[in-house]
Amino acid sequence: MQLTLINLFKKTVPGHIFRGKRRLVKPVSKRAMDTLTREYERQEHIMFLLRHPYLTLEQSSGHAKELQKRDKLVAKWTDEQTRSKMKPHVTIEERLQHLRVKEAWD
Repeated sequence: MQLTLINLFKKTVPGHIFRGKRRLVKPVSKRAMDTLTREYERQEHIMFLLRHPYLTLEQSSGHAKELQKRDKLVAKWTDEQTRSKMKPHVTIEERLQHLRVKEAWD
């Protein structure tokens, strides 16, 4: 009974507690400010690294040619064993062949 009375006469916000004119606003804590400051510093450091890349444009222009990644990728898909696993190509004529009953017009 006493708990019911406490909950009945408790002053709360009408409606949704986090939206509207009379919403419940959570006070900003020191921990939240420190977390946000660290997040901003981390983003600023990432942007600094993106603005000043490790390699110049001249150095990064052909660095992947020695690794031959593209050749390995092409060889992977042109391999006969891989082609045998794939379904054969089908044209529209082959797909609609069952509609062709007779060629003669009436």
